[in-house]
Amino acid sequence: MGLPVPKEDCCSPFRKVSSSSYSIPSLPDQTVIEGRLQQAAFDLLTGSDIQFRREHRNDIANVKNHHIALVFLPAADIPTFVGEGNVDLGITGLDQILEHEATTPPTSDSGAEQVLDLGFGSCKLEVQVLENGPYREPKDLIGRNICTSFVGLTEQFFARLEEQGQVSSDGIGRTEKQLKTKIKYLSGSVEVACALGVADGIVDLVESGDTMRANGLKAIHTVEESKAVLIKSKHASDPRLVDKVASRIRGVIAAQQFVLCQYNIHRDLLSMATKITPGKRAPTITQLDEADWVAVSSMVEKKKIATVMDELASCGATDILVLNIGNSR
Repeated sequence: MGLPVPKEDCCSPFRKVSSSSYSIPSLPDQTVIEGRLQQAAFDLLTGSDIQFRREHRNDIANVKNHHIALVFLPAADIPTFVGEGNVDLGITGLDQILEHEATTPPTSDSGAEQVLDLGFGSCKLEVQVLENGPYREPKDLIGRNICTSFVGLTEQFFARLEEQGQVSSDGIGRTEKQLKTKIKYLSGSVEVACALGVADGIVDLVESGDTMRANGLKAIHTVEESKAVLIKSKHASDPRLVDKVASRIRGVIAAQQFVLCQYNIHRDLLSMATKITPGKRAPTITQLDEADWVAVSSMVEKKKIATVMDELASCGATDILVLNIGNSR
């Protein structure tokens, strides 16, 4: 089975070197954002007990403890390899999947299926213009020059704008055909296109917005929101192994998002406390040796735990402990 992982700037040809292959998008080492995405993907695999070692600049790594080959590919290529059944599972951005589907619509036999949100890599595909420029909203860019690495999604977006038309000057309500917006493809450095006079606007990914602001740009519309996702082929070579790996990754994500909260509380206050910590299914309640006191154990979202502890203390809970979860299933 083959699993694609985010890689560097190119991918080399590969073959299935075992009964199944996974690919993980490969990301440029010098790019901080992509490097973080790659490391997050590696962390998921490590937490799932996918044991591998990648030799320097080698785009394929055999997994030691499973019949799996990891294939390191550019993130944009992963929907193609998975969608055509060359590899079984892939980790890439939702933006790349939507862009691929915009140019190559999926069919009953082709295209990748989304398995789960991986909980990292959040960003937005934004229409951007110069901060001090004349354009204020997307319709102002109709008929202008737009640069992007996402030609399919950008063409779809401006096609919808053009189809909306304009009310004619006589007020009758006829629609007039808009000038066709000129979409230009750039493989990188899209953010400098406006400053260099190549584009009137761009469509590009924004994470923190620092790069956008550093280039004197502002966002005027969100085309799509993106995040890292796990996808699978519709024709996996080993469906049982695909499901096993997906289940392991799902458990690692749950462990990253939740902590285990344990506390003691008087039985008279139990119903109030369990409303604060309902758990994923239900809290575990154990009778203590001391009469009318119980111990409660419940999974709580990590981002909410400080507030939950405050509320538990206020309602009479004692001996409140928070434990990290190594894995979950």
